[in-house]
Amino acid sequence: MSVAASTAGRPGEPLTLLSTYLTAERNGTVASAAKATGRRGVPGVPSGSDVTMNRTWWRWARLWGGAAILAVLVWRVGTGPFLDGIRTIDVWSLAAAVGIAGLTTVCCAWRWRLVARGLGVAVPMGPGVAAYYRSQFLNTTLPGGVLGDVHRGVRHGRDVGDVGRGLRAVGWERSSGQLVQIVLTVILLLVLPSPVRSSVPLIAAAIVAGGLIILLLGWLLPHSGPSRWAKAMRTAVADVRHGLLARRAWPGIVLASTVVVVGHATTFLIAARTAGVTAPLTQLLPLALLVLAAMGLPTNIGGWGPREGVAAWAFAAAGLSATQGVATAVVYGVMVLVASLPGAIVLLVAWRKQRSQTSPSSRRPAPAAQPSRPLAAQPSRPLAAQPSRPLAAAIAGPEGAARG
Repeated sequence: MSVAASTAGRPGEPLTLLSTYLTAERNGTVASAAKATGRRGVPGVPSGSDVTMNRTWWRWARLWGGAAILAVLVWRVGTGPFLDGIRTIDVWSLAAAVGIAGLTTVCCAWRWRLVARGLGVAVPMGPGVAAYYRSQFLNTTLPGGVLGDVHRGVRHGRDVGDVGRGLRAVGWERSSGQLVQIVLTVILLLVLPSPVRSSVPLIAAAIVAGGLIILLLGWLLPHSGPSRWAKAMRTAVADVRHGLLARRAWPGIVLASTVVVVGHATTFLIAARTAGVTAPLTQLLPLALLVLAAMGLPTNIGGWGPREGVAAWAFAAAGLSATQGVATAVVYGVMVLVASLPGAIVLLVAWRKQRSQTSPSSRRPAPAAQPSRPLAAQPSRPLAAQPSRPLAAAIAGPEGAARG
């Protein structure tokens, strides 16, 4: 199974990974059914061309969505906040971002390791940290903010011989982190003053209702039988039981995810101070959590777009200025990009290693074939000395034949 080709120190879109896996499974189902029936289309199942067209449309919609948000911001506040944010960045803020990203990356790799172990595709800690850095760099520099995670899942799946399970491990790992972030965000928004404090109870009720609906559907949908939904339900239930809710997995997942959320929020607070925002931390922390939640939206260009738009709105709604929100988001984006640069080193080392293995000078020359001895050195006996029986009879003539 082939899947297109890991998040910057920021939340991503974990459900996109599971959607990618299910899309690949659907394409496999369509191909199998078409081969069995001799027809290109299968009733009730989208064709491969339809899936490709929808994915292409969605990809362009995400890019244009992020570009539209940035264009509106430039139209409303100008380019000044963007340039001011870049000018205020100093070495100390970048060093702090690199240090915090190191801690959060190790925690993310540990969380991935716990989930993958439960799914039977163990991830060693050292290579896991390197792979997570690589995924962060790709997510930061590529549109959508999730291609690095897909690449991480595909690479690990190929290493263990099961691409589907490798993608599911990454998807469940990211989903568990998002769940912990949502819970912490709702709790802090209920406690601390924020622009959405009056709406938080309604949001919390909607989240709880959504969770109950998912559990109810999981209980009602059939778990047995050969249908695709039944197989998906059995796989999902087994993944959650062994990968997320196992006794030796969930405490570490919660702890690692909490540290990651605290690290992201701390980085945003440092970015705010670097941009010149002097508001108290109790006022900035809810804004940071709102911006981090908005960064999970897939309509971004390398992380840019929704982050700046929500920051401008949240800062203005909290009594600050939209320009301060944009400048803080810009500083945060640059800090995250610099903190993900170790992933570029991982990519460069892998590329050089692959190039050295495939270069002509590194290939071992094929052993030369031993020359055979010349024909003259192995003279065969004359044909007359070893005549075959029919030939001897012909030479002897009638008399010889008669004697014979």
